Amino acid sequence: MSRVLAEGVDAGVAAHYGDPFREQRYLAEDVGVVDRSNRGVIAVPGADRLSWLHSLTSQHLEALPAWQGTEALVLSPHGHVEHHFLVGDDGETTWLDVEPGTTDALLGYLQKMVFFMRVEPADVSADWAVLSVIGPRTGEALARLDVALPSEPYRLAPLPGGGFVRRMPGSGADLLVPRGQKDAVIERLGAPLAGIWAYEALRVADRRPRLAFETDHRTIVQEPEWIPTAVHLEKGCYRGQETVARVHNLGRPPRRMVLLHLDGVSEELPVQGTAITLGRDGRPVGFVGTAVRHFELGNIALGLVKRNIPDDADLWVGETRLAVDEPVVSKT
Repeated sequence: MSRVLAEGVDAGVAAHYGDPFREQRYLAEDVGVVDRSNRGVIAVPGADRLSWLHSLTSQHLEALPAWQGTEALVLSPHGHVEHHFLVGDDGETTWLDVEPGTTDALLGYLQKMVFFMRVEPADVSADWAVLSVIGPRTGEALARLDVALPSEPYRLAPLPGGGFVRRMPGSGADLLVPRGQKDAVIERLGAPLAGIWAYEALRVADRRPRLAFETDHRTIVQEPEWIPTAVHLEKGCYRGQETVARVHNLGRPPRRMVLLHLDGVSEELPVQGTAITLGRDGRPVGFVGTAVRHFELGNIALGLVKRNIPDDADLWVGETRLAVDEPVVSKT
């Protein structure tokens, strides 16, 4: 099997294994395994870990049960998104898996906020790896590891060799495994490998935002619709909470995330951050996030555009015309 390595942010894992469209079909119609071991992993042991993380993040964590997970954000004082991560707690340690390249910055912030709390956040990326098992037959693959797929999204189950499986929304699960056992776990799962291109194509089609792809330095939580998956509206007293509450209660966010269909005239996909314009040479009204080639939908992308731009507007990115898919239903 030919493996082509990804570049840029996702360097270190496979972009594809020779046939990206077939790999997408595995994930959509059967089951496949995606190596996402380039993600960072931060372990937070200590008696105060949940109340401490509760005070620092957008999520309600202080009463998180053992073997439960969720998503969370760290915001700037003005409410702009700085970090996004997945959470899992095994009763003794809270595990955060984070976007590639953001581990040092997030850990640095957490360490500055320890004060007298009984917590010891540490970068354990060298010891632990993230795998994603995705598809309708995920449960069958996990059974080969002698573990059942948890019944609810974000629920965790321990893996026999250490680590855990966390069910994700939709038909899939993330595994946190000892890095030295990664290859053995993949072999035991008995499912075909799919690259990060396939994973990203399905993510875009599902309209799931990714930090630094569908966000910039001005992004607030309502724009990529991170409520309620990563933001709990009934908690306060965390950095940036005032902006979250004000926008939720008094007005609409200045931008919204949309799914875009590209006209297909150009074979080149637009680069993340490329301006979306109103008219071919018109004024900028947003930017492209992740652009992908989807096995059924063709060339598509997520974009962040001004809230007042209608869905039938004449939108372009460079020489490529865009069509907005049905808008995301607001959760706010």
